[in-house]
Formats: sequence, structure tokens, C-alpha cells
Amino acid sequence: MIVVTGGAGFIGSAFVWKLNSEGIDDIIIVDELGESEKWRNLVKRRYADYLHKDDFLRLIREGKLPFNVRALIHMGACSATTERNADYLLENNYRYTCQLADWAIKQDVRFIYASSAATYGDGSRGFSDADAVTKDLQPINMYGYSKQLFDLRLLRQRAEHKVAGIKFFNVFGPQEYHKEDMRSVVNKSFHQIREQGKVRLFKSHRPDCGDGEQQRDFVYIKDCVEVLWWLLKNREANGIFNLGTGRARTWKDLVGAVFTALEREPEIEYIDMPPTIRDQYQYFTEAPLEKLKQAGCPLSFHTLEAAVHDYVLGYLQKADPYL
Repeated sequence: MIVVTGGAGFIGSAFVWKLNSEGIDDIIIVDELGESEKWRNLVKRRYADYLHKDDFLRLIREGKLPFNVRALIHMGACSATTERNADYLLENNYRYTCQLADWAIKQDVRFIYASSAATYGDGSRGFSDADAVTKDLQPINMYGYSKQLFDLRLLRQRAEHKVAGIKFFNVFGPQEYHKEDMRSVVNKSFHQIREQGKVRLFKSHRPDCGDGEQQRDFVYIKDCVEVLWWLLKNREANGIFNLGTGRARTWKDLVGAVFTALEREPEIEYIDMPPTIRDQYQYFTEAPLEKLKQAGCPLSFHTLEAAVHDYVLGYLQKADPYL
């Protein structure tokens, strides 16, 4: 079996879509559905079984998994950058990952896990995924810190050559619909344009950056799952890798692409950034991809405009927006 934790979530369910497209359905979905709409991400997927995340961890601890595992794709986490409960994040994001990684390494199971670009903090130390740099990073929110802690543990144990970690940058695309306020700006913009004819973006609160000129490395979910698929097939490719496009673009560019896809003239209203997030806001992110290239991964990404066009016209406008 291939186990995908967070398998009903955004990236996890998209990767299950990729596996299905490759003819693979010997898949165990591990997640916590609760009362969310995540279950909708599974309706069109083919998989062998579903396990609650607590049950899966218990079975691993007790050595009672009723199936063999050839790969563990660990995408499950609380990804809310605004989450304030540090104890919850440490348990759910850090300690859970520690236990899965220890088990996978001991059992010689391929382990691929989600780190995050949130580990880079305000970006003042750059965005290199070199191990020497990772040790000095200082995240500016608790989510990023919960991811950083596991990266550091890997390096401290010299286990980075046994697993593959992915520092996802700003991922957007189908399957993110359940994420509510953590949905991408592409998704939010689409609905704002349809309902109000305009998009609201945060003002810049730095004199060296104009409104809407804040930059991110936006990467399409379909490109992300291709990289995950390559890592699954190439077990010798290990380490902690950035995953973006390698090119930062502005929020204006992103929103402009949504207006273009909808054949409308851009209309943007700039609003004050909430004081609670101003000190935690990243004004620039961009993923150097040399390490992933050197590992042999063939990188090919949609342009921002092509990705937004595919997402808006191929999914958001459809009655059934799911992969």
C-alpha cells in the first residue's frame, strides 16, 4: 500500500488523483474529516481504505498495521499560519511527524513529508534549502516553527539522506475548497469578482513596497504532484527540497491573471492588513530550485497565467470543480 496522510486535504488528495491517473489504487487514506467538507475531495478517488489519523498512529505504535506499506506520503498537518495553539501544533505537526518518520526509516519504507516555505520567516536569511542554512532559519509564525522543528530533528539525527522533505511555497489549485480562509487568493479572487466585480488585496505597510507589489512564488498543484510522483519513483533522491517555480510574482500579477481568465478589466481595492498579522507577513518569497535539479528531478512548471487560466476555466467555473 501507499499511505497518504492528509489524503483528504488539498495536496494529499491531489496526489491521490495523480496516483489514480497512473493506475494506482492500492492506497490508504489517513486523515481527520470531522465536520469539514474535505470528504468531497475523496468522492472521485479510488483507494483501498480510510483510517482516522489517531487510529493509524496507534496501529503503527502497536505494530499492528493490517497491510504492508511501500511508501508513506505524509502531507497531513494543520496548515493554518494563524493557528495560535502552540501545544496543538507541536503535537499534531511535529511529534506526529517524528513518530511516522522513525517508523518508516526503521521499516525501510519510502518517506516523503511536507515541510513549508513558512520556515523561512521574513525572508531576511534568504530562501536557500541548503542544510547549513536550514539550521539558522527563524520562522515568524508557530506553523512555520512546527515545520522547522522536524527539519532540524532530521539534520540533527543525520537522517536527511533517508527521506525526502518538500518546502512547499504558495500552492494553489483544485481541491483547496475546504480550506476556508486559508484558500488561495486565486480562489478567493474568483468568488469576489463574480459577486462584487472587484478584488480586495492587503495594502503594503512597508515604504519600500507598493500596494499589491508584495511577491510570492505561486506554484500550481498539478506541478507539485508531478514532483511528488517523481520522488516516489526515485527513492535515492533524498533531502529537504524547495518546491515553487523559482520565480516570484506580485499579487497584482496573480489577481490580474484571474481577471484575464474571466475576460474582465482589473478592479482592485486595497485594504489595511490586520495588525495581528502585520509582523508575521512575508513580503517576498522565491524558491531556489538548484538542489531539486541536482537531485535529477525534471522540473517543468505552468506559467502563472496558464495555471490560473486552467484553474479558473477548468475547475472554478464548473459545476463539479474537483479533480
